Amino acid sequence: MDKNTFAQTPPMGWNSYDYYNTEVNEEQIRANAEYMASHLKESGWEYIVVDIEWYSVGAGSESAVYQYIPFGEVMMDEYSRLIPDPARFPSSAGGKGFGPLADYIHSLGLKFGIHIMRGIPRAAAHNHSAILGTALTADRLADPANICSWNPDMYGLRANLPEAQLYYNSIMELYASWGVDFIKCDDICREDAVTAHREINLLYNAIQACGRPIVLSLSPGPAKISEAAYYAENANMWRITDDFWDSWPLLKDMFRRCELWQGKVQPGCWPDCDMLPIGVIGGCFGSRIERQSAFTGDELKTMLSLWGIFGSPLMIGGELTKMDPLSLSLLTNRDLLRMHKNGRNAMQLERTEDHAIWLSGDPEEGTGYIAMFNLSDEERAIHCWIAQAVDRGMKAYEGGPIREIWTDSAAAFSTGALACMVPAHGVKVFCY
Repeated sequence: MDKNTFAQTPPMGWNSYDYYNTEVNEEQIRANAEYMASHLKESGWEYIVVDIEWYSVGAGSESAVYQYIPFGEVMMDEYSRLIPDPARFPSSAGGKGFGPLADYIHSLGLKFGIHIMRGIPRAAAHNHSAILGTALTADRLADPANICSWNPDMYGLRANLPEAQLYYNSIMELYASWGVDFIKCDDICREDAVTAHREINLLYNAIQACGRPIVLSLSPGPAKISEAAYYAENANMWRITDDFWDSWPLLKDMFRRCELWQGKVQPGCWPDCDMLPIGVIGGCFGSRIERQSAFTGDELKTMLSLWGIFGSPLMIGGELTKMDPLSLSLLTNRDLLRMHKNGRNAMQLERTEDHAIWLSGDPEEGTGYIAMFNLSDEERAIHCWIAQAVDRGMKAYEGGPIREIWTDSAAAFSTGALACMVPAHGVKVFCY
């Protein structure tokens, strides 16, 4: 299988982490899937992703002290493979795993994804558990010095051993049997551990061997720009930032990160700006305090416009069943999503402390896009010289209507420039 056929356009979906942290359950996953099917699927949103700790017994029960329970109990089969906690995912009981939940999500016309950690469960190593297809036990494959700095669940693998590939093959075979369409693998993208680079390739090989097209997303970031070609050879998405939250300084910094990664976006291979903290979210860094996103309406448009024109995957972080009308309208803006899906060769024309200008084009429809971002704290005028944009490969303006996609209002070139007033932290995106 060619992995680049798995995600020809940037994946779009919802992930449980920004609202539920470690605590999401089956009922909540189903409710969010039902909302997506009713309100977002028509606009191209399709992935429902269960994030971290779905295998952990009592996840979240000690959240006042620990985000992840130190060496807590995990659910696991006889071959050292983590399985869902049936207390939170009742349909998984009796060895069914995520199969019934994936079947339900597929019945809604959506796709199903899960989060995993790099490596093998520590509990499997301590119990000398078996590994499918080999006489080696988990204690011999696990490297006790190869650990995650922030999550206590896993050991890294002795990745040079052939059994390391067999272990990853076995877990991917299990996920494929459940009907998993998307894997977010954590503790791997920024390659903190010495084996992370090799384990990316082991995961890629396992997906190729499992017989099911599964999108592979690597976290957390920032990914290494020096390894861009390696990520493109072995994965579909890779995080270019650490966890992104609803903070203007973090959003402003994403312009620097996107500038670094421009030109590395291609069908099947998507540098990832992380989840969209839009609507009602549940806090960050282990907290579980429900709150509305701190982003203003203009900042939400800036976030979606940058992710959209750059070509980042779009993963909603807010609780869908509590989505407010403004957020829903932004997430279903047809022009934004058309630019996101069909735009090619996105590039930053210029960036200063106060503004940025990005360009993109849709070769099939012959459409050009110009996005003008105000990075300052006051409304300001921004202009783009069309000749300069054309020199950078932008489609030449040949007359006809020019529209601003967020307001659906008309604009006009004047003396060879497109100029407009842009609100503080806001954006204007023009298509022609």
